[in-house]
Amino acid sequence: MSTLELRNVTKSFGDVVAVDNVDLRVEDNEFYCIFGPPSCGKSTILRLLLGLASPESGQILIDGKNVTYLAPGERDLAMVFQNLALFPHLTARENLAFPLRERNVSQETIDATIQSVSEKLRITPLLEKLPAKLSGGERQRVAIGRALMRKPRAYLMDEPIAALDARLREEMRVELKRLQREVGHTLIYVTHDQEEAMSIADRMAIMQDGKIVQVGSPYEIYNEPISKFVAQVVGSPPMNFIDGTIRSGTFQATDFSLEVASHANLIDGDVTLGVRPEDVALCTPDSDKGAECSIFEVEPLGAYSIVDVIVGEKILKSQMQGQPRFKKGQRVMLSVNAEHCHLFDPRSGASLLRRKRS
Repeated sequence: MSTLELRNVTKSFGDVVAVDNVDLRVEDNEFYCIFGPPSCGKSTILRLLLGLASPESGQILIDGKNVTYLAPGERDLAMVFQNLALFPHLTARENLAFPLRERNVSQETIDATIQSVSEKLRITPLLEKLPAKLSGGERQRVAIGRALMRKPRAYLMDEPIAALDARLREEMRVELKRLQREVGHTLIYVTHDQEEAMSIADRMAIMQDGKIVQVGSPYEIYNEPISKFVAQVVGSPPMNFIDGTIRSGTFQATDFSLEVASHANLIDGDVTLGVRPEDVALCTPDSDKGAECSIFEVEPLGAYSIVDVIVGEKILKSQMQGQPRFKKGQRVMLSVNAEHCHLFDPRSGASLLRRKRS
């Protein structure tokens, strides 16, 4: 159980700055997710922590000790790679045993550890099979089990379930959360799947172009995004954005207006309004509240539906419970919850409303 820290770390590959002056601290026994789009520097941070890459500047610390120039074997970190990296000629049992055999651990201890780990991961019936005879989910469990065979300072995982189908990913998310609680170790998990990060993280870091732009709990990231970028990449369906102006406490777009006077310290001028689909309400056209719009498309998804509407020349998304009986072209009224709206600077993308929500 350990703390891991990066202090002002920069790493480049030629002219490309993969990690740009990053500060990061992962607490003891924390499930910490690093999330962002492809090529934003997530995997490079894991490689720096593991010792597979060295920074041009900055320090890497484990439990307060500077390990920036220590070899990977001296850092005592366990890694689960995206491609799983199982030995194809070894059975699942032999793959699990490998880390302990390399450390000259007794066979009795190895056998007892394999039994314990395989029971935790429910892979006991698979132990005599080669990786080629296992399904994707089974190989995943074996790869995680190999990391669990010893007790390192922390576990690092680089998009380990990205190749699995959707249902299996959901199962593995629950499994990973349970395992992290059981083993009681620090775990850093890299993913480009926002649903994955939101569902398992104690805290998460959002990365953009090699920089960490926001750190917080999933609740804080979702409800208090620091910028338009963060608001856009976290949430499914993504947040709606409407360009307009603030005048005397009222947001005004071409075909839409909203009272925002309750938000203090707003200065008149150009803004971008952000509103999540679940905060967009649609009702019959006989209502006198909101803006008139028309139904563009309806996506029924079972327990809820995504309804695309045309407001002026813009298409907005509304997330509604159940399966509303809207028809394409039908006229409806659109309204939004002003308390749950976000306002962003249209030039920098920075949030203009950094407030706590109930």
